[in-house]
Amino acid sequence: MKNISIKVKITMWYLLLMTIMVIMVLAFILAVSSSVTTQTAISRISSTVRSNLAQVSLSNGKISLGEDFHFYQNGVYTLVYSKSEALIAGQVPVTFTQNEPFENGIIHTVSTDDDNYYVFDLWLPFDWENGVWVRGLMEVPEDELVIKNLILVVAVAMPAFILFATIGGYWIAKKAFKPLEEIISTADSINEASDLSARINVPSGSSEFTRLASTFDQMFTRLEQSFEAEKQFTSDASHELRTPISVIKGACEYALKYDETPEERQETISMIYRQAVKMSGLVSQLLSMTRLEQGTEKANFENINLTELAKSICSEQIYAARNVYFECEKEISVFADATLITRLIQNLIDNAVKYGKPDGHVWVNISENGNEILLSVKDDGIGIPKEEQNKIWQRFYQVDTSRTDGSSTGLGLSMVRKIAELHNGYMSLESEPQKGSNFVLHLPKSSN
Repeated sequence: MKNISIKVKITMWYLLLMTIMVIMVLAFILAVSSSVTTQTAISRISSTVRSNLAQVSLSNGKISLGEDFHFYQNGVYTLVYSKSEALIAGQVPVTFTQNEPFENGIIHTVSTDDDNYYVFDLWLPFDWENGVWVRGLMEVPEDELVIKNLILVVAVAMPAFILFATIGGYWIAKKAFKPLEEIISTADSINEASDLSARINVPSGSSEFTRLASTFDQMFTRLEQSFEAEKQFTSDASHELRTPISVIKGACEYALKYDETPEERQETISMIYRQAVKMSGLVSQLLSMTRLEQGTEKANFENINLTELAKSICSEQIYAARNVYFECEKEISVFADATLITRLIQNLIDNAVKYGKPDGHVWVNISENGNEILLSVKDDGIGIPKEEQNKIWQRFYQVDTSRTDGSSTGLGLSMVRKIAELHNGYMSLESEPQKGSNFVLHLPKSSN
C-alpha cells in the first residue's frame, strides 16, 4: 500500500464508501418493503372484514348475508361463526388447520404446517345473548419474490455500478490532483535544469490545490528574486571591491618590502583606512539595495510630516556650511516610511553637493500638483548630458568621477529610484550641462 499513489488510494476509499452505501440502501429498501407489505396486508384484511360485517344481519331468527358480502375478496377469506364457534357460512382454506380461538378486534398471526395467516375476528351482537363471529383469514404475503428480484437486480447492476464508480472516482481524483502533478513537474524541471523562472500557472480558483499552486508560484518568484539578488550582490561586490583590495594589498606589500619612515608608515595606514572605510560603505550600500529589492527590509508606512522631515535634514550640521535652501509654502503630510524617505532626500542632496559648483546652491522644494506630492532637489552644478541621463540610475554609474572624493559608491541614485518605487512613486530629471539638475520625486496623495 505504501507504493500506491494517492489517486488510487482515494479511488479505493471512494469505492469502499459507495459499496457500503449501496448495501445500506439495499437493506433499507428490504426493511421498508417488508414493513410496507405487512401494513398493506393488515389494512386489507381489516377493511375487507369490516365491509363484510356490515352485510351480516339477523332476519326472522336466521342469519342473512347481503348482496355485497364476499366470501373471498382481495386474498381475504371471510367466515361467519355462531356464538358457539360453529361455522355458519364460508369455507376455511385447506391449509388453515388450526383451531384458533376468537379474539375480538385483534389481528394476529397464526402459523400452520404449510403457511402463515393473518387472523382478524369481529363480534357482531344481535341482542344481549345472540350474535355471530365474523373472521377474516389471509395468507401472510411472501417477501421472497420481492427479495429475489432485488437481489437479482443488485447482482446485475452492482458490477456495472462498481466499474462506473471506480472509473468516475479515479477521473475525479486525477482531475483534482492535476495541479499537484503540475507542481511536481515544475519542481522537477527546476531541479533538473536549475530554471527558477518556470511557473505552474494554474488557472485561478479557490480549491486547495489551486491555492497551493499559487503559493508555490509565489515561492518560486521569491527564490528567483533571491537568487538574482545574490548573483547581483556577488557580481557587484567582486567588481567594486577589487580596486580597494588591490590598493590595500599594494600598500601592505610596499610597507613589508621597504623600510618606511614614520611619515610614510602613517600615510600607508591612512590609505588603508580610507580604502577600508570605502569598502565598508560599499558593502553597507549593497546590502541595503539587496534588502530593498528582496523585500526583506520592510517599509514601515505611516503618516509623516514631509515638510518638517525635509526641513530638518536641510538644517543638519553636514549641510550647515553649504548653500542648501529649503522652500515650502505649507505643511504637507504623506503616507510613507520616514527612514527610507530620509535616505532618499539625503542621497539627492549629497549628489547635488558633489556635482555642484564650489560655491553653488541647492534648493529643496515641496509642493502639490493635482493628485501628486512633489519633492524636488535642484542644483546649479555641472548638469548631466542628455545621452547620459538614463544611465545615472544604474548601479555604480558616475557622470564625472573626478568630482567625488573617492568615497562615493555610485549607488545613491539607484537607491533613490528603488525607494520611490516602493512608495508607488517615481523619479524624474531635468538637467542641462553647466546649468544644473533638478531631481523630482513624484508621490501619489493616495499612497495610504
